[in-house]
Amino acid sequence: MDMFATALPAFLSAWELILQPTVLFYLVLGVVMGLAVGVFPGLGGIAGLSLLLPFMFGMEPMLGLALMIGMVAVVPTSDTFASVLMGIPGSSASQATVLDGFPMAKKGEAARALSAAFSSSLFGGLVGALFLTLFILIARPIVLAFGLPEMLMVTILGLSMVAVLAGRVALKGVAAAGLGMMIGTIGEADAGGNLRMASYDIPYLTDGLKLVIVGLGIFAIPEIVSLLRKDRAISSAANLGEGWTRGVRDWFANRWLSVRCSIIGVVVGVIPGLGGSVVDWIAYGHSVQSTKDKSGFGSGEVRGVIGPESSNNAKEGGGLVPTLLFGIPGSGSMAIFIGAVALLGSGDIEVGPNMLKDNLDITYSIVWLLALANVVGTILCIAASGGIAKLTTIRFTYLAPFLFMLISFAAFQSGQNFEDLLALFVIGLIGIFLRRFDWSRPAFLIGFVLSNPVEKFTNQAFQIANFRFRKSFEAGMDYVFSPIVIVLLIVTLVSIWFGIKQAKTIMAEGDVQSGAKRAPLIFLLVIAGYLALALYNANLIPDRNMTDKIIPLVIGGVSLTCCLILLIQMMRRPEGNEIFADKELSGEDADAPYGLWSTLAWFAGLIAATSVVGFILALIGFLALFFRFRAGCSWAKTFLLTGFGIALMCAMASVLNRDFPPGLLQSLVELPWPLR
Repeated sequence: MDMFATALPAFLSAWELILQPTVLFYLVLGVVMGLAVGVFPGLGGIAGLSLLLPFMFGMEPMLGLALMIGMVAVVPTSDTFASVLMGIPGSSASQATVLDGFPMAKKGEAARALSAAFSSSLFGGLVGALFLTLFILIARPIVLAFGLPEMLMVTILGLSMVAVLAGRVALKGVAAAGLGMMIGTIGEADAGGNLRMASYDIPYLTDGLKLVIVGLGIFAIPEIVSLLRKDRAISSAANLGEGWTRGVRDWFANRWLSVRCSIIGVVVGVIPGLGGSVVDWIAYGHSVQSTKDKSGFGSGEVRGVIGPESSNNAKEGGGLVPTLLFGIPGSGSMAIFIGAVALLGSGDIEVGPNMLKDNLDITYSIVWLLALANVVGTILCIAASGGIAKLTTIRFTYLAPFLFMLISFAAFQSGQNFEDLLALFVIGLIGIFLRRFDWSRPAFLIGFVLSNPVEKFTNQAFQIANFRFRKSFEAGMDYVFSPIVIVLLIVTLVSIWFGIKQAKTIMAEGDVQSGAKRAPLIFLLVIAGYLALALYNANLIPDRNMTDKIIPLVIGGVSLTCCLILLIQMMRRPEGNEIFADKELSGEDADAPYGLWSTLAWFAGLIAATSVVGFILALIGFLALFFRFRAGCSWAKTFLLTGFGIALMCAMASVLNRDFPPGLLQSLVELPWPLR
């Protein structure tokens, strides 16, 4: 009864918070933005939230939460457009939808596939919100009993899962998560203030890399570059056909399949790090196994759409469980969400046990916002289907420069330094090669996000444990190995054991073909070289500041060991083995008419020109040259598109009261806004 007495006022307060007209407006705005992001293949919720991240600083908490939840909720719905209409996974969570959704579209049943998918997504989203409501109510007393050792163990559990279940080669998952953690330790240590990069003392890196830059670089840039290289429209036809009501009837006829797959989505979403990379395949496999006549799958079976789409929306509610209760990201988008919440208001909101203790009303506001966003998102997706189908017939070459423009502007807002753009480019390169060689990018990002909590929990728990051990050995052991810690340790070991067995069935970057040894081997050596350098820098920290060096030494040592084992395996295994996965060997990347470096040179040129003449002048030249020579536009169309881009950029900066990246020219000459 005490549990309900505490929760009921929070329930009522949550409704009062979200039913404000301004909050609802921001929710709808977030849904619209999520719809726009989800339409473009590969961008997904991580890139969308990364674009929002710079603008969260100081925003009124409920408005910021409404904006982010609106986007998070609708992306798994709107990415269905790419999967069904284009045959390209809109995100990692909609890969399985392509198998039957795209064949249905080619048979003239796109409307049927979309309506079945949207109905399933709406149901799955509501199931996820309902589960989150009940789980918070039940789990709140347990979560509040978690101390530092328990929080550290939960963090390790999340890391173990995301690392091991990140791809066909388990060691790549471990190394990717470790690489993300080591990059996350760059800068001054929190405890003693020692630099972790003494051999390359770069002032910009003193405060470490910003989450928005890492999120955009790892996910947005690789997908934009990949689509731009193909130089074609995302889709060849805009005809949706008929069957909107038939798709809804299909969902209702298979409602119990939708229920089961929604539960699968919730359960997978709860496990930190799994999320979208596996949930749709598990649900698709269940859909096949539970169907008597399996012959239609792969050629337009509607159950192959209903199952995955029910699960990938439900996983967002499940993913919020470890995020809100423990501060452990349940997926890549939740990793960005954690960073954004800390920026809201005066920065006093922190996900984890403290949020359940001090901000239970805000916690439930997030739940109700998630449910409302799913309803609004589904309605908007249905209403916008015709227009979006036409949008996908536009050559991506016309869209790419605007995306480069937006992510550059967003990256600069994270630190207001020109070096933000350089960091974005470098991290983008890392993301491109992680994607190419089948290394898990979600594992990298979650490792980056968890690097700070792991270090903080470890140092604080060590200090308290040291004090307890001075009292007595029994007191120290009781603190370090509490019943909850022992249970979590067992769960971690069991999950690693099962994860290693299942790793071969999980594809971190889709079905990537394998081939020659040379390129994957060089990439592995580069990663190993960086890890060795990071270990060397950590070892330079004096032993008296052991708290500043112990985590980089341990994580770097484990990651480097994984790389060395991978190196031995590569030397011994023949070409064509899955360990030599390379997207440049076959598929769309290999068949693209434009090369990687010539495409990436456009973005590099924008950054280089910005360093000399500032962002706006560089952007004018970049857009004009790109549309005229890369896209082959007439001069009239070039001037029109360039003018639109500059006007959009200036309008955004004016409304948000933001500056543009300056160049050498701005330091020499006093220029009027927006040139300064």
